[in-house]
Amino acid sequence: LLGQNHFYGTPLNPQAPDRVPGGSSSGSASAVACGLVDFALGTDTGGSTRVPASNCGIWGFRPSHGFISLAGVNPLAPSFDTVGILAQNADVLARVGLVLLACAPAPTSSPCKVHLIHEGFALADTDVQQAMLEPVRRLRDFFGERVQELSLRDLAADKSARSFATWSDTFNVIQWAEIKSCLGAWIADAKPELGPDVAASFELANQLDRRRVAEALKRREQYFRSLHDFLGPHDLLCIPTTPALSPRKGDAPARSSSGSGYYPRTSALTSVGGIGRLPQVSLPVAHAGGVPVGLSLLARHGQDALLLELMKSLDQQQLCH
Repeated sequence: LLGQNHFYGTPLNPQAPDRVPGGSSSGSASAVACGLVDFALGTDTGGSTRVPASNCGIWGFRPSHGFISLAGVNPLAPSFDTVGILAQNADVLARVGLVLLACAPAPTSSPCKVHLIHEGFALADTDVQQAMLEPVRRLRDFFGERVQELSLRDLAADKSARSFATWSDTFNVIQWAEIKSCLGAWIADAKPELGPDVAASFELANQLDRRRVAEALKRREQYFRSLHDFLGPHDLLCIPTTPALSPRKGDAPARSSSGSGYYPRTSALTSVGGIGRLPQVSLPVAHAGGVPVGLSLLARHGQDALLLELMKSLDQQQLCH
């Protein structure tokens, strides 16, 4: 999630040079944010295009799971792996997205509801919450009374789904189990040198037991079904893309799977798209203390074209900076 490269150095975040770009698709984000390219592809399993988009002040898109081909991409956690897009502006992102999705633009005439997830905004640091006030006001101006605040308890009847910590744990357990399944044997045989973040992930994967994985798989299907049943074909969810400003270089937060640190809170926010298999776009809406922060919109599984068209409409209404 930090985008740091232990072996080759960390790509530049031109919007905040003293801070990390976010990752893992940090090189793609840096190239776009530096103006070297109009767009770049990245992989997004647990936030790897959405987080750097927020940190670097650019546009980022994660498609519905399975909607953009992964041919030629080495698997990491196959039930979460996607190919995402990073772009300098909404028009380029939409054009590239529609090509890769192989679909036509969706009409946006139907009324849309926007559901602000209360716990998602509550997870964010105070400076990020303050930075979100104006973009949310503009959302209300654009959608009117169709912008509503809701709680996680409104999304799922299962009591366990009422805590973002459970969403994050569910996502992480399945991700680690799949990483171990895909790469564990190769790592044991080749014994490659791993960067600290990657090594920590594999250490967590090695601590899993079958019961915990089975419980997480069951919860994921419950949460996915709840999201799918709750969201209408023109509904959106809204959360901050990240809960905090991009960490400063040399001051990387400790890798942990629980608590109130950077990793568990960021994972909690990115887990909604992963568990729900939802398309998500991170919009560059604001700065806090001169550092970019993004706001995310998520649509129902399969409603990628609608999300991209709405994103363009919001950009035309000057929601984004």
